[in-house]
Amino acid sequence: MPPDGPGSRRPTRLPAAVLWDLDGTLIDSEQYWDAATADLIAAHGRTWSQAHSDALIGNDLLTSARYIKRHGGVELPAPMIVDILVDGVTERLARHLPWRPGARELLAELTELDVPCALVTMSYRRLADAVVAALPAGSFAAVVAGDDVSHGKPHPEPYLTAAARLQVAPADCVAIEDSPTGLASAVAAGVPALGVAHLVPLEPSPGRHLVGSLVGVSAAGLGELPRLLGTAAG
Repeated sequence: MPPDGPGSRRPTRLPAAVLWDLDGTLIDSEQYWDAATADLIAAHGRTWSQAHSDALIGNDLLTSARYIKRHGGVELPAPMIVDILVDGVTERLARHLPWRPGARELLAELTELDVPCALVTMSYRRLADAVVAALPAGSFAAVVAGDDVSHGKPHPEPYLTAAARLQVAPADCVAIEDSPTGLASAVAAGVPALGVAHLVPLEPSPGRHLVGSLVGVSAAGLGELPRLLGTAAG
């Protein structure tokens, strides 16, 4: 999926919308989740491994909280664990927003070309809204957060909800994800998916195209994704 060449004109093929995962895809916030989790577990006199941290990537937050209770010895109700983690991550994001490579440039290009974007995240609404508020106005036309849906990723509901809010067909969108859980959610919703490897391995599978980075990925390249996956209409 190479960038457009010099002197290229406005692409003729663009996705109807681009649906972005947040943590680890748009911003490198998994480090903040790791830190907030480690602080919580240390406060309860326990330690936490990187393998446990990796097991939480892409999960619904209540699922992660139950995992933390089971493996981290944190004897608190799952909703309280979620609130503590969200507060810790939101506080860190207020100090610094760490972009993933190429994400800011691609988001800016999509905004310039009037391609609507939605944020589809399992982070809760107050965290997602804080990130959106820190971005240039108009970057996201819709936000679907973890506390907006009944079923989190890998269920298709988050991506189906995002497409419905933007009033576009799922098959005409492109999802950008960094986790197996998120990719499974997008593909189950019928959304062509671009997997961007980050902290956990991604495996080839129908409905997804894998890249090592968003650096050099263009709006036109996203528009070609259904053809690359063999899902283009016509």
